[in-house]
Amino acid sequence: MKREIRTGPARGGSPKKVGLARALSKLGYCSRSRAAELIAEGRVKWNGTVRRDPQTPVHLGKDRIEIDGQRVARSSKIYLALNKPRGIVTTAADEKGRDTVYSFLPENLPWVAPVGRLDKASEGLLLLTNDSEWAARITAPDTHLDKTYHVQINAISDEKLLQALRTGIRSSEAEFLRVKTISILRYGERNSWLEIVLDEGKNRHLRRMFEALEIEVLRLVRVRIGPLLLGDLPKGATRSLELEEKLALDRAMRVPIQLPASLVRTH
Repeated sequence: MKREIRTGPARGGSPKKVGLARALSKLGYCSRSRAAELIAEGRVKWNGTVRRDPQTPVHLGKDRIEIDGQRVARSSKIYLALNKPRGIVTTAADEKGRDTVYSFLPENLPWVAPVGRLDKASEGLLLLTNDSEWAARITAPDTHLDKTYHVQINAISDEKLLQALRTGIRSSEAEFLRVKTISILRYGERNSWLEIVLDEGKNRHLRRMFEALEIEVLRLVRVRIGPLLLGDLPKGATRSLELEEKLALDRAMRVPIQLPASLVRTH
């Protein structure tokens, strides 16, 4: 039996206008910052006229946008999972010439951007997409989407340490940081592996907590985002999310489910 799934805009009212730079991002062409650069260079036309203001109001679906004379069409939505290796930076380009996560993506892939960040020394599950609104929901503080990490530290964990991290730590920048849940995975004579869940993702959140306690983080691996597991994805490999995985993430964020055409299947 076929299942029909609507993928068009939500009911009620016409779409709101957005700024030109944001429109290019929403269309999946490039990041908003790159769009602003293209606009400033005079390479972008709006309804046949060059516009240099990234805030020029655009009615998506009605207005015509061109870059270098080519009309920009809405790209198919792409949702990828990458097992980020340690020592790789989560940027499109690096001024120091270091390898970035983009060196692990398939060739000829349309523009995608990392959803949040893993710092250079961290590894594990990283999402990439050209769906900028979805990415914003994943990373929004008020979404409280759980992220699970396996963390190796150069200390033997005990209940006192776990309780301190649950209660919260004041960082060297005087910011109050806490974990949602924490448990011991295993430990040896000189180090421990912990499983830690965060429902907020501040910059270097876990590393700053342990730094405040004068404990060194030896490895930090993100193994789960909401219901999505890193699983057995090889280090440095990418894969597309399955339809069921995308829907599970949407449900975890409690957002209305609108399926991109690239993920719709019929049975």
